[in-house]
Amino acid sequence: MRAFSLNKDLGGEFKIDRIISARPGAEDKPLDASLRPRCLSEFVGQAKIKENMAIAMAAAKGRAEALDHILLYGPPGLGKTTLAYIIAAEMGVSIRITSGPAIERPGDLAAILTNLHSQDVLFIDEIHRLSRVVEEVLYPAMEDFALDIVIGKGPGAKSLRLKLPAFTLIGATTRFAMLSPPLRDRFGAVYRLDFYEQAAIETILKRSTGILGVKAEAEGLKEIACRARGTPRVANRLLKRVRDYAQVKAEGMVTQVVAARALAKLEVDAIGLDDIDHKVLRTIIDKFNGGPVGLDTIAASISEEADTIMDVYEPYLLQLGFLERTPRGRLATPLAYQHLGLPCNRPKPPQPSLW
Repeated sequence: MRAFSLNKDLGGEFKIDRIISARPGAEDKPLDASLRPRCLSEFVGQAKIKENMAIAMAAAKGRAEALDHILLYGPPGLGKTTLAYIIAAEMGVSIRITSGPAIERPGDLAAILTNLHSQDVLFIDEIHRLSRVVEEVLYPAMEDFALDIVIGKGPGAKSLRLKLPAFTLIGATTRFAMLSPPLRDRFGAVYRLDFYEQAAIETILKRSTGILGVKAEAEGLKEIACRARGTPRVANRLLKRVRDYAQVKAEGMVTQVVAARALAKLEVDAIGLDDIDHKVLRTIIDKFNGGPVGLDTIAASISEEADTIMDVYEPYLLQLGFLERTPRGRLATPLAYQHLGLPCNRPKPPQPSLW
């Protein structure tokens, strides 16, 4: 059985996500809201980021100033939006949530900025998808807390500068390299969120079981954590599925055996790979002798978009060391052969000679 969730992306098109996808689906919104930590002390993992944020917030509150603009980047599902909510709560201010694709025109941004109050937080998700025209309006707002408006057209046009209250912009992105340098340079603090250790995921799951009222053994949570791909959103989604299986098949108790059986039915293997991950690896190994093979060739072979492979499938395979990016293309590593139970017969490159 293959499990999917149907959701609508920011561009307005429906798309299908895998159960182990870190991108939020429609069913994740109420789950994220109920399980989201409310303060920095409840936030598990990302210790260095938490420490630096705590110092910055304490200093800003001591000076009665707005916090510096913050940029959060990293793979989806690691807590960028949660940290934005926590910052607003810790600073005791309101937060306004929007996204890059939702701000289509400069007027949309102007309407948002003029409705902010002093020290409020403006959170822009997927900020790398802002249009260049909108970015131009954002620059003076970030630097000088001012909004430049042009009234009229032609020779009679006049430029008017409106004063804005001091606010904090928190930008979140999964594609740091796509941010324009002028926009990146205007953030006072830049933090990269990393994948979580298994122990941290187990702690998150333990907290989630208490909130959801799920009866679970430590070994059962460990079984879910090792398949969660180091991502809290994936871990909570798998917990929800295992809870359903346990309720129907195991009197509501999540044990190691119950979790393993439930996740096997969802086609999530022992380290969190699903059938699409296996398909990518087997395409490289079986059809192209382990590589190197170009990204577009892989995409055509499995009938998938190249960008989807690069943004959704590859990061975790690279993290595991199953894939290698080379100038000539993607290469399956011996670890990938070992995980799939295949002999690694790929010829080794010749040794350099001095003669």
